[in-house]
Amino acid sequence: MTVRVRFAPSPTGMFHVGGARSALQNWIYAKQQGGVFVLRIEDTDAARNKPEWTEGILSALDWIGISRGSYEGPYFQSANAGEHRAAATRLYESGRAYYCDCTREDVQARTGSQYQGYDGYHRDLGLGPGPGHALRFRTPDEGTTVVVDLIRGEPTFENKLIEDFVIARGDGSPVFLLANVVDDMTMGITHVIRAEEHLPNTPKQQLLWDALGVKPPVWAHVPVVVNEKRQKLSKRRDKVALEAYRDEGYLAGAMRNYLMLLGWAPSGDREIVPWSVIEDEFRLEEVNPSPAFFDEKKLRAFNGEYIRALPVPEFIDACQPWLTGTGTLAPPPWQPEEFDADAFAAVAPLAQTRIAVLSEIVPNVDFLFLASPLIDEAAWTKTMKDGSADLLDAAVAAFEALESWDAESLKSTLEAVGAERGLKLGKTQAPVRVAVTGRTVGLPLFESLEVLGRERTLTRMRAARLRLV
Repeated sequence: MTVRVRFAPSPTGMFHVGGARSALQNWIYAKQQGGVFVLRIEDTDAARNKPEWTEGILSALDWIGISRGSYEGPYFQSANAGEHRAAATRLYESGRAYYCDCTREDVQARTGSQYQGYDGYHRDLGLGPGPGHALRFRTPDEGTTVVVDLIRGEPTFENKLIEDFVIARGDGSPVFLLANVVDDMTMGITHVIRAEEHLPNTPKQQLLWDALGVKPPVWAHVPVVVNEKRQKLSKRRDKVALEAYRDEGYLAGAMRNYLMLLGWAPSGDREIVPWSVIEDEFRLEEVNPSPAFFDEKKLRAFNGEYIRALPVPEFIDACQPWLTGTGTLAPPPWQPEEFDADAFAAVAPLAQTRIAVLSEIVPNVDFLFLASPLIDEAAWTKTMKDGSADLLDAAVAAFEALESWDAESLKSTLEAVGAERGLKLGKTQAPVRVAVTGRTVGLPLFESLEVLGRERTLTRMRAARLRLV
């Protein structure tokens, strides 16, 4: 039997990091088993679907390494509507489902409670199809439904506690539970690997598989992804869009690595490992069922490690979207003609060790490409104290006299200026850094001054001195 797994997102918004985690787990499992990864777009919610969301899903999958052409699909759930309706009809004709026209208010009036589920009122009344008549599945009165789950063992559900649930609405359109089952049957899905939030629906879906005469798939419900307060990640509250991380400058390799650690870990005391190791060592049955904490600080640290591991030419290439403002990224504060590729290449190794996401490259190097630096006023106020004017005057004079404009000469010269005033280098270089770069932190100062050049450095220092008058 060929293993066939599916990833079935809805095109109703940005691509959730939890969905990306599930996609990767399905992808790896299919590869390990010599199977097939199927992409199905569950687009039946026409009111919320947008074509751009579908394209966003495809692009996000491309980015994390599940590229177009390497999987089966995408299929669209809406194209299978005929099969959904046919399955509903079979269930009705076989006596496994019945029609009901009860409203929520009707049920509440009979049961005296707004919290009690459907009471089975129409089970044996023989109501036929018609406008406003929903189709309900006839859940067995006795016994249990056992869900054999590769991660959670054998969760067991008492059938009497499962209400007769709706499988088709009053207008005849099947609901998610039935459509999902029919699609999986049609596509020959053998393993359903999905988020824990779907587990409560699983006994209902397994009953549908049984009623339609097909053996259910192998189930595996991966842990819910939570924030630092151990709340399920929410689009309304948390940063969950994969595209947002991509556009901020997270590397796909770092994101893949981190997502796979949400509920699982490679052998040994390792977390950052080559993708080939993850593909080889990942075992679905070893996934921890406990909630998985999505720690953005840890992801950021991961990304910094991945950035530092890049060969410098690859790092330079990776920074280009932020340096040029291509695609959906915001343009940098300089004009295209002001950008100096050679100057950037000179400082790239310095910047590579200091940034955690690629978007941070812009504030680290903008001073190189602007006519004058963007002054951080808080940094100016903090740094330009009494004595700064004298120090800048002395530094300008000393730098003007330099025969060799290189980092080592600049450093030793400024050290001497500071020593004459009883200052250590850190205190001495702070006003110079703010004058030249506009900030108190950034790339190593003297290497930066070397690349910026004598004329531009001195011009900025003189301008800062005039501001102190």
